[in-house]
Amino acid sequence: MGGFDPALFPPFVQVLDQIVATGYEGTELGDWGYLPTEVATLAEELRCRNLAMVGALVPLALADAASHRRGLQTALRTARLLAACATGGDSSGPFVILTDANGADPVRAQHAGRIRPEQGLTPEQWRTFARGAELVARAVLEESGLRTAFHHHCAGFVETPQETDTLLGLTDPALVGLCYDTGHYAYAGGDALEGLRRYGERVWHVHFKDCYREIAARARREGWDYLRAVRNGVFYGLGGGDLDFAAMLHELRRRDYRGWIVVEDELSPGMGDPLKSAQRDRDYLRRLGI
Repeated sequence: MGGFDPALFPPFVQVLDQIVATGYEGTELGDWGYLPTEVATLAEELRCRNLAMVGALVPLALADAASHRRGLQTALRTARLLAACATGGDSSGPFVILTDANGADPVRAQHAGRIRPEQGLTPEQWRTFARGAELVARAVLEESGLRTAFHHHCAGFVETPQETDTLLGLTDPALVGLCYDTGHYAYAGGDALEGLRRYGERVWHVHFKDCYREIAARARREGWDYLRAVRNGVFYGLGGGDLDFAAMLHELRRRDYRGWIVVEDELSPGMGDPLKSAQRDRDYLRRLGI
């Protein structure tokens, strides 16, 4: 969703310290270049805080075959850094979290949350997309030993439950897992609890993000684009929206999920204090038993 501008963010040491202070145990990498990308430096910043590196988002234009080779190099660069900083076992990551180049297509960005079938990929584009995902996942596994989980995401070409089904049906379940995002699944028109049950063992990594039904309905009614919906709080604040996280935790426990749950709170400028929001979200999850 656009280039990384370090001037918009606080120093990374402040963010890592606040992650620890609010009771979290791991972090994803974030935009390339925000956290250190030199292995020894990043590993030490994590070690001294006893933080795990659990994954990194890698957005690639997978429907464009011409971009696959360049995208593969980006994914491998990320995988090498993650693997060098890994502390957990295979089941707990870190993962390369592959996703579409979300927001790059203006139609998909404008109509996020209300995508129609005719706004999706053609059969040939689907085949190209799936081949690209498997190409990346296979190369990442062979070179780094890490696994790849695909992140369905609003404003990308894999947003709706039907599109998620299609991609999973076209890819090898031994190669490509799912990074399951509760908020994106709900805003795309799905039932977040049903989705967890539906995808079962393909869920290798989980993002907990809330979704506010009234804001989502207004976004659809007034034709907001994806970024406007986010800035107006469609995902802001864990436990204050309409998703049943207690039931989703029960489902994860029922199937003995051993991976990470990453808290994502889409706090837009002016909506609140990041430290207080992170603490509120962590306290909410503690009340649910994690």
